Amino acid sequence: MPKAKKISLAADWLEIQATSSDWDAAGKNGCLKMLSHMHLIRSFEEALLGLEKHGLVHGPLHVSVGQEGAIVGALSVMRDSDLVNGSHRGHHLFLAKALNYLHDPHLNPASQPFSDEVREMLYRTMAEIMGLSPGYCNGRGGSMHLRWEEAGVLGTNAIVGGAVPIAAGAAWSKKRDGDQDMVLTSFGDGSCHIGNVLETLNLSALYDLPLCFYIENNGYAVSTTVQEQARETRMSARGLGFGIPSFRVDGMDPMSVRAAMMQVEELLREGRGPAMLEVDVYRYYHHSGGIKGSAFGYRDKAEEEERRKHDPIERMEAGMLQRRWITEEELAYLRDNAAKSVESAVERLTQKEGSRRTIKAELWPDPKSCDEDLRGDLAELDGTDYVEEVSYSGNLDQVKFIETIAKTMVRRFEEDDRYYVLGEDVHKLKGGTNGATKGIPERWPDRCVPTPIAEHGFVGMAGGTAMVGKYRPIVELMYPDFALVAADQLFNQIAKARHMFGGKVRVPLVLRTKVAIGTGYGSQHSMDPAGLFSMWPGWRIVAPSTPFDYVGLMNSALKCEDPVLVIESVDLYGTSGTGPVEDFDYFIELGKAKVVRSGRKFTVLTYLNMVSKAAEVCEKLGIDAEIIDLRSLDRAGIDWDTLGESIRKTNHVVVLEQGSLTNSYGGMLADEIQKRYFDYLDHPVRRIYGGESSPSVSKVLERAAYVGEEEITAGFQAALADMGAALKKASV
Repeated sequence: MPKAKKISLAADWLEIQATSSDWDAAGKNGCLKMLSHMHLIRSFEEALLGLEKHGLVHGPLHVSVGQEGAIVGALSVMRDSDLVNGSHRGHHLFLAKALNYLHDPHLNPASQPFSDEVREMLYRTMAEIMGLSPGYCNGRGGSMHLRWEEAGVLGTNAIVGGAVPIAAGAAWSKKRDGDQDMVLTSFGDGSCHIGNVLETLNLSALYDLPLCFYIENNGYAVSTTVQEQARETRMSARGLGFGIPSFRVDGMDPMSVRAAMMQVEELLREGRGPAMLEVDVYRYYHHSGGIKGSAFGYRDKAEEEERRKHDPIERMEAGMLQRRWITEEELAYLRDNAAKSVESAVERLTQKEGSRRTIKAELWPDPKSCDEDLRGDLAELDGTDYVEEVSYSGNLDQVKFIETIAKTMVRRFEEDDRYYVLGEDVHKLKGGTNGATKGIPERWPDRCVPTPIAEHGFVGMAGGTAMVGKYRPIVELMYPDFALVAADQLFNQIAKARHMFGGKVRVPLVLRTKVAIGTGYGSQHSMDPAGLFSMWPGWRIVAPSTPFDYVGLMNSALKCEDPVLVIESVDLYGTSGTGPVEDFDYFIELGKAKVVRSGRKFTVLTYLNMVSKAAEVCEKLGIDAEIIDLRSLDRAGIDWDTLGESIRKTNHVVVLEQGSLTNSYGGMLADEIQKRYFDYLDHPVRRIYGGESSPSVSKVLERAAYVGEEEITAGFQAALADMGAALKKASV
C-alpha cells in the first residue's frame, strides 16, 4: 500500500462571522450609513417591480431583493477611487457604489431628507433601467448595463462572467498606478463554471492583482441548483486551486460581510491580492421579475419563508436597536425617507393616465440616435499630419517587413510609457514567435507581459485596462483563429462597449494578429480575420501591405481611442519593401485607400499580400487594371471617395481576397459596392476567393483552398471576358 501525505494549501480558506467588536468598529454612523443604503436599494427595486407590472420596464428585470445587505456591507469599506463591475443582476452593486460616492457624512437619513444629489442619481438610474435618455448610458444600457465612471462603476454585464476579465484589466491598471486602490468584480454561482472566470483567477493570481472576486452564491443559476451545477457547492473553493486566499460568509449578515471584506481589503491594499469572498445570499424573487421562484416549481414556499426570516435589513435594524443607535421612530422615518426619494424618481419619469402610469414621451431617446457612438469620431487624431510614400521627405530604403514592425513598436515604447504589450511568448524567442516584439522585453520588462495560454482571459484583461483609460494595451494573438476562443471579450465586450454605455467609454486597444495561410498550420491556424471583425462596428481594422504603410497605420491605430485590429501576413514577414530608415513617427490616415497601380479595364480591390500578387499578375499578362490597396477594412474606414472615382472610370470591379468563401470580407464589400454604384457598373462585381473549406495541413489540399497566382489569373481573365476582351496567353 503506498504512503500518503496530505498536501497543504498555498492559500487560506476562512469562514468569517462578525462579533460585537466589528459593530463597534463600524460605529453608529457607519451602521446608519449602511442601513440607509440598504433601504434605498430595497425601495428602489420594489418600485421597479411595480413599474414592471404596468409594462414600463422593457426586457428582463433582475432584481437583487434579499441580496442588497451583503453588497452594502462589502462596499462600505471601499474608497471612491476603488472600482467595481458586475453581472446582469447588478442594480444593488451600482446603487451601493453610487451611494457611497454621494454619501454626506453630515446628513442623518433618520431625521433628514436624502440630498438632491442622491435623488438625482436614483432618477438617472431608474431612467437607464427603463431605457430613457436621462439615464447614465442614455437608455442604451438598460437594466443589465449600468455604468457611472465618476462613481467608480465600470459597468454591469449581461454575459454571465463577462465582466470578470475586464475587472482584472482595471486591477492591472490600479496595480501599475501604485496607489493601493482595489477593484471588486461581482458575479454569481453560475459564473463560477465559466471558462473566462477561471482564466482570470489564474491571471490575477499570477500578476498579484488587487482584485476581489465577490461571489454571490444565491443557490440558483436561474432554476438550476448549485448541487446540480457542481460537486463542490462552496464556490470559494475555486480560489484555492489558484493560490488565492478565500473567505466565506453568511451574506444575509451585512456586518459579517463587512468584517470579511476588511480582511480582503488589507490583503489587496498591501499588494498581496487577489482574494475571493463568497457570500451566501438568497434572492427573494425568480431570476427575472417579481414572481417568487416557488411559482415555477424549482423551490418551495417553505424554503422561501425560512430564508426570509434572516432578512439582512431586519438583521441590521435589530442590531442597531439593541445597541440603542436608532429608535423605532427614527427607523420609521428612514424607511419613509427612502420610499419618498424613490417615489420622486417615479414621478419625474412617469405620468398618471387614469388608473395607470405611462412614461413621459419626451424622455424617450431620439430613434435617429440608434447608430450613434458605435465608434469614435477620430477627434483624437485631429491636427495630425498625414503622409504617403509619394510625399515622404525622409530616407527610404528596402527594409525587412518584420523588422519594421519591431522598430515601430520600440519607438512607441520610447515615446509613451502608457503602451504595453501582452500575449503568449511575447517576452522570449527574440521578439516572440515572429520577431515583432524584438527589443521590448530587454528594455521594458515590466511592459512586456507574457501570458498563459488563456486568450479569453488576457484579451478581456486588456479590454478592461483600456476602458479604465490610463494605459494602452497592445495585444498579440498568435493566430487569428484564437479570436474565436476570446470571442465574448472581443465582440460582446470590447466591440460593443462604447455604444452600449452611451458613448461614455473609450477602448484604446490595438490587437495584432497574422494571416498564416500557406504555412501548413491547418484549419485552426489559417484564418483571415477581416470578415469576422468587420461584422462588429466597434472595431476598426487596418491591413498594411508594405513596411512604409505599416509604420503610418500602426501609429494612427495606437493613437486611436477605438479598438483597432492590425492584420499582418506571414507571407509578408520575410519580404523586403520600401520603408523608413530612421523615422518611425509619421502617420497614415485611417480610412484612406491607396491606388497602387492605375488602369482602365477594371478595378481590383484587395489588401495585404494580395496587393503585390495582383500587381504581378497584371504586369506579367499586360492587363490594364487599376489596383487599390484598401488598407482600412472596417465599414466606417472604407474610402468610398477613392473607390468611387475608380469605379466610375472602369465600370467593373473585382474584389480579391486570399481566404475562404465562408469567412469572407469580400461578400460585405461587394454587396455595398453594388448598392452604391449600381448605375456605374457594366457587370456584376466579380469576387476572387478561396475554397469553401478552411486550409488543410496536406500541402496540396492547403494550396487548393486559398488564392494564389493561378486563381488571380483566372479571375482577371473572367473579368476581361465579361467585357468581351481576351487575355493573351502567358506561362504562369
